[in-house]
Formats: sequence, C-alpha cells, structure tokens
Amino acid sequence: MRKGIAVSPGVTIGTAYCIHEVFVDPGRGLLESHEVAGEIAKFENARKRSIQDLRALQQKVEQQVGKEAAAIFAVHESILHDATLVGKVHAWIQDEHLSCQAALAQLLEYYRGLLDRSRDDYLRERLADIRDVVERLTSFLSAALRKDSGALSGPTIVVADELLPSQVVMLGDKPVHGIVTQAGSQTSHAAIIARSRGIPAVSGVAGILRQTKTGDTVIVDGREGHVIVNPDSEVLTAYRKLEREFTDLRDQLAHNRDQPAITRDGQRLELLANINGVADAQSATAMGASGVGLYRTEYLYLAHASVPGEEEQLAIYRDVIASSPNRSATIRTLDIGGDKTVPFLGRAQQEANPFMGWRSIRLSFEHPNFFLTQIRAILRAAAPLPDSEPKHVQMLFPMVTNLEELRRLRAIVRRAQQQLQAEDKPYGKVAFGMMLEVPAAAVMIDQLLGSVDFVSIGSNDLVQYLMAADRDNPKVSHLCQPLAPAVIRVLESVVTACNRVHRPVTLCGEMAGQPQAFVILLGMGLRRFSMSPAFIPTVKELAAHVTVAMAENLLAKAKQQKTTRKIRSMLNAELLAIAPNLKPILMQ
Repeated sequence: MRKGIAVSPGVTIGTAYCIHEVFVDPGRGLLESHEVAGEIAKFENARKRSIQDLRALQQKVEQQVGKEAAAIFAVHESILHDATLVGKVHAWIQDEHLSCQAALAQLLEYYRGLLDRSRDDYLRERLADIRDVVERLTSFLSAALRKDSGALSGPTIVVADELLPSQVVMLGDKPVHGIVTQAGSQTSHAAIIARSRGIPAVSGVAGILRQTKTGDTVIVDGREGHVIVNPDSEVLTAYRKLEREFTDLRDQLAHNRDQPAITRDGQRLELLANINGVADAQSATAMGASGVGLYRTEYLYLAHASVPGEEEQLAIYRDVIASSPNRSATIRTLDIGGDKTVPFLGRAQQEANPFMGWRSIRLSFEHPNFFLTQIRAILRAAAPLPDSEPKHVQMLFPMVTNLEELRRLRAIVRRAQQQLQAEDKPYGKVAFGMMLEVPAAAVMIDQLLGSVDFVSIGSNDLVQYLMAADRDNPKVSHLCQPLAPAVIRVLESVVTACNRVHRPVTLCGEMAGQPQAFVILLGMGLRRFSMSPAFIPTVKELAAHVTVAMAENLLAKAKQQKTTRKIRSMLNAELLAIAPNLKPILMQ
C-alpha cells in the first residue's frame, strides 16, 4: 500500500498504464528487422510535420503577440534540425530496434542526465525546450498509439509523474477509471481532470512509477489516499465490495439531476459547474447543475497546437454557452502562469516564484492586443442570436490584487466594446467580475466591491497564498488545507462583506465540492457553489439533509477548534451522522 493525497473520491480497480514524459506503446516490444525502415520514416514524417507546425505557429504568434514571444519557436525548430539529436533517434531505432516513442523517451532521459545537473540556468532551460519539442513530435505519433495500444482496453489506471493537459488529449477516449500521480496536489491538473470526469484519483505518491509497471493490477482509494499495487485475493475482494458501493451510490445520486438544490429547511442554492470545455458543459447539464460557474479558458490554449484567433475562440465560446445548463456561463479570461504555461507567452523567462509572479491578468496586461482578442470573442459570444434562448454570460478576471487593476480592466472592456461597435459586430451584455484569490484583495474586499458586478472566490490559490505554501509541493502540501482556521476566518469575512452590499458571491475553488467544506460555507451565508460536475449530485444530496441552522452550528463548532485536524475530524463525524448514506464517497 502506498499513501498519497486524496484528490478525487471513490474506489476503483484496474490495470496500470504507466506514462512517463513520452507516451510509449506499452504493448510494443522491440521492432522486427523489417519494421525498422518504416519506423524511421514515421519519425521523419513527425519531424517534418513538427517543423511545418512550428513555422506556422511562429508566424501566427508574431502577428498576435510579437516577435520576441515568437522567437521561442525558431529555437524549437533549430532543435529539430540538430544533426546530433536526429542521429541519436535514428541510431536507437536502427541499432536497438526501439519504436519512435521509446527512442524519444530515451532521448529525453539522455538530455536530462546531461543538462539537469547543470548549475547553468541557460543549459537547464534548453532541457525544457527539448522536452517541448519531444512532446510536439509525440503528438503526431499519438494517433497510431491510440489505434494500436491494446493495453488500454478495459478499466485503466493511469500512473504518471504528473498529468498534463496535452497528455490527457493524447489519451483520447480510453476507459480511464483512476489516476495516480507522483507529483501534484488537490488542485493539480490531474486532480482537476479526475474530478471533472468523476473518477477516483490520488496524487503525491512518491516513487509510484518505480514501483509499478504497465499491466499491474492497481487499487485506487480516492477517499483515503491509498494506492495498492498487485493486491492479494483477500484485499482485492474487500476493495471490490467498496468499489461496488461507490458505483451504486454514484448511480443512485445521478437520479437527483432534475431535483432543485434545496436545503432541508427550504433554502434554495445554486450548484454550478467548473468546466474546461464543451464536453464538461454537457456533463454539467447531465449532473443537474444550474449553470457554469467557471469556464477555464486556459485549457483551450494549453491543448491548442497554435494561438486560437478571435473567430476560433468565438465559435468555441458559443458552443460552450449553448451546451451550458440554462445557457448560463461565467467565462474566466486566460489564467496562464504558475503551473500552466504556453511557450508563446514567455515561458522562456524563468521565475523563482512563478505562482506569485508574471501570470494571469498580469501577463494579459503585458500583451494587450492578445488579451483584447479574447475579450472581444467573449463579448461577441454573449450576443443574442435570432430565435435562440436567452443567454446569461459573465466575464471573470483572475488574480485581481487592487482597485487600479479593476479600473484598467474596465477600460480594456470598454475599448473592446467600442471597437466592436465601430466594426458593426454585435456583442452582448456581460457582467464584470473578479476572482478573489490574492489575500490583499480579501483584506480590502469592501473597497473593491463597488467596481465589480460579482465576486468568485478562487479558493485553490487563495489557500496557498494565505498559507505561504506551494500547493504542488508535496513537502508543504499539508499546509494547503481549505479547512485551516485561518482560511475559514478569511472566507467568512469575504462572504459577509459581499452579502452586506448584496453583491453575488460564488466559491469556485475545489473546496466547493468537498462535503465538509460545503456545510461550513453554507453556515457562512454562501448560497452559490461551483464545482466539478461529478460532485453536484453528492452536494445536492447532502444539502437535502442539512438546515441552515445546522450549518451555522457546525461553523461555530469549527471556529472553536484550534487545528485543521480537529476541524476535519469533527466535521467527518457530524456528516456521517447527518447523511450516513454518503459514507462510501465522503473524503476523509
């Protein structure tokens, strides 16, 4: 048994599929002699397509962002022309009979060994460039992998160091039943993806890739944070029972999709969905959400081969709005930086503290034309269409720190509206909101509320900034707890301030879908919660067992506790007594 961080609840059993940084076909042995020439041709075709892709991308980024930002793609193209690099891949295919994917994996290991130990920042940066190039090559080889890999038939447990958006795209529609990662936390990409799909996941399991191989039987317990590799028959039988209980309860709760979200004493709630795209919006409707509380547009950029233009963004935003429950969607502008980077927006300059550096609206301000393109696309997507149902669209700006930034954002939105009006392009009325995730903004919330139409609390970042602990660093992840006494105190002050002036406030961090946190937030006076679609049935069921008075009482009890551990222990006991039928999926 391995212990990690429980990031998505439930229990599942399946066959391990180990992902390193490059997708290697797990069912593929060494090449036969007659296959070598074809494999080299496959690599050369991927290299040619990558070069073409990079040239087109460089031109597009240069037009939309600038020459300096586009220069990174010239560096990547030069790597693809490097005779030493290409020669090594050819040699490994020719002499060792490795597949393209295996040769690329070996290439990455070779350069990591060469450069990773270097104290020279420039050389270490070259490793990141080589990794980007290898991932691009692999993307052109992934179609064949998806077609040929029989190892991914049946329930699959993906085991990886870290699961990136590009890797998720490459998994396609494979039957992924669980995710285990060495790195990451409750708010990592892997965690967000797992929760959006409603599958159990555990992160922060040190050394799991060394201890697991593709084909192993793996149990994932996303409630307790346990991972068991190749269990004996007795353990397997016990967990099969838990898996059935989890699946039965999940199926049972799915039937409440058409019921209103209402507490036991009749208080109506809004249960909204956090989404990454159209598929998640459709899932939100299927799970009974009343709207989309957070559309993370950065996943459009992260999984995109180039820079999405205005018309392309417009089409995608329209599809998301049309697919959202009640055609209601809050669209967050690009939240790149920290753990999410794209090369064309300056990944070349490394930062000691990227989470507190050049990211989110700070980065958008530096690329005003690029930023303006997204705002224009959102405004146009909000325009009513003939003979269509009404839309309710909100625009949300991440990582707002002070009043000056809000005024600057307002000016950019006005500029976009003036441009569209001058071009005679229809646009819709869009509410203007700030994401509250910087402690300074929480402290000054009363002075910021007059400049926004609504507030969305981004608890993922707020918690890590408040606790001065990187949420993706396993060494300090124990500090990033949404039920920490300091977090509860800050959240209550923000919710109270918003309610005092009747400014709509939503919590759209991952804690909104955690049952223990939900009742505490309800007790604070919060009535709008946005979460991964898969969590909506559970929270709706829990709400039906709780009164507002009960929630206020639990908040008062929590505030009397001095440690996070005691708060969580108290809430676990209370929730099991209030809603014992939810025991199979309550996170511990």
